[in-house]
Amino acid sequence: MVLAATAGRSVTVRGMETYYHEQGSGDVVVLVHGGGAGADSMGNWRGVMPVLADRYRVIAVDMLGFGRTAKPADPFVFSQAARTDHLAGFLDALGLSNVALVGNSMGGASALGVAVERPGLVRKLVLMGSAGLVSKIDPALEPVLGYDFTREGMIRLVRALTTDNFQIDDAMIDYRYALSVDPETRRAYSATMQWIRDQGGLYYEDDYIRRITAPTLIVNGKLDKVVPLANAYKFLELIGPSWGYIMPDCGYWAMIEHPVDFARTTAAFIEAAQ
Repeated sequence: MVLAATAGRSVTVRGMETYYHEQGSGDVVVLVHGGGAGADSMGNWRGVMPVLADRYRVIAVDMLGFGRTAKPADPFVFSQAARTDHLAGFLDALGLSNVALVGNSMGGASALGVAVERPGLVRKLVLMGSAGLVSKIDPALEPVLGYDFTREGMIRLVRALTTDNFQIDDAMIDYRYALSVDPETRRAYSATMQWIRDQGGLYYEDDYIRRITAPTLIVNGKLDKVVPLANAYKFLELIGPSWGYIMPDCGYWAMIEHPVDFARTTAAFIEAAQ
């Protein structure tokens, strides 16, 4: 398992050091990872970046509070508005606009927020297993919601997010576990999860989502326990210029379980949708 496709870089965003990976050249595709314990840009997108980099300049960013990006101390609030503002600021700091913005889970909610608040930054939007809608919580997700910061707990977490056919390897577990137990990352993660619990979930009002004007691809695993198929169809209903792609034998992590399929589908959408 390769855990570093390129050497990372950093840029200052709103006074906060922000880490990212970059590959390829051409039109820009920005990848935004989800908010699970141990998540970061390379761990989530390592299989997708090389495929997309054949034709695009691909940038994968560590979200605020994750990976090597800054973890501000109190009284900073790890709200969704803060993540959206940070992502928009990241694009500004790199001088980017009119990009294809791809987000998974919490990263999808952040990408969605940028598409609404700063539409000039987003040419195409891809929401894969995206947060943003009220969802009923599947009991099988207890290993995720109750992650106990042990290596065994990380194995249970990864298994809950994938299908039975997905082969979990030690390198993945060790990589994510090490990130999750870093003291500053753990502090930021706990603050992030507490904010979500206090809000009653990570969601937008329907009318807010309806404001998206960028052509949008909704991708969902058919067996996803986190973001059920009903949510994919709800996004399609709310977003006028939207397309859908449902992946069989796939749970929550389309970019990890089926990276080539996901990357090629994303590329085809970027090329074709107007």
